[in-house]
Amino acid sequence: MILSAKAFLIAALFAILAQPAFAQITQSRCLAIAQSAPKTVPVAFIPAQEGMQPPAAEEVSIRFVGHSTFLITSPAGVTIATDYNGYAGGVIPRVVTMNQAHSSHWTNDIHPDIEHVLRGWNPEGGKAEHNVTVDDVIIRNVTTDIRRGFDLEGGGFRIPDGNSIFIFETAQLCIGHVGHLHHRLADEDLSFIGQLDVVMVPVDGSYTMSQAAMVDTLQIVKARLVLPMHYFGAATLQRFLGHLGETFEVEINPTPETIVSVRNLPQTPTVLVLPGF
Repeated sequence: MILSAKAFLIAALFAILAQPAFAQITQSRCLAIAQSAPKTVPVAFIPAQEGMQPPAAEEVSIRFVGHSTFLITSPAGVTIATDYNGYAGGVIPRVVTMNQAHSSHWTNDIHPDIEHVLRGWNPEGGKAEHNVTVDDVIIRNVTTDIRRGFDLEGGGFRIPDGNSIFIFETAQLCIGHVGHLHHRLADEDLSFIGQLDVVMVPVDGSYTMSQAAMVDTLQIVKARLVLPMHYFGAATLQRFLGHLGETFEVEINPTPETIVSVRNLPQTPTVLVLPGF
């Protein structure tokens, strides 16, 4: 049987879509980049025309509500509140994520209009596993352990898989919220997280990790935009900024909200402080 040119192109396209690499990109751009998978699949070539402008990059709004809660709004209008404790800045989000280290990071009082409640721990034991798509956002998690006790970096009583790092993939961005991270990330953790563009990290230096250990973690993660959280006051924040050295630029945002896109990501790793504690 001889296929027409159109039929051949359609068959070739379906063959490409069936490849594992394409499926991986569709499921997780962060992982695809981290594993050096192809970022695009060439299907057709359209020559540039005089006066043609590239499409505008889609934008994501990130507003610091306070403590460890950020309100993320995707280009399609999906609202997500991280470490939700019942308050998201006067908004009822469609999606909430939680962690269980302290009551300020979770709640059982869930408004009926909240569509997805993603707990970073499994109340029945074992790992929490989330991989959901809400309109234009993919949300998944990577579990880490939490510590019960006051000694930093490994002492005390550990609860396996008691915390989750949540990854939000939208607008060609990979945005991570590490929750109540209590220990350095293993290579296995990093491989499951993938390459992050934006990361939200606790910088208190006591309830979570030491500030020096958090800076070391950021140097490994290599996100281009870092949003500090969980710092309780200006003095703690200043101590964290003092640990950064020359690796990171530091900017102070005038408002609690920033707009992020693939086009306006900083060229060098930057810590952006959004007002609030």
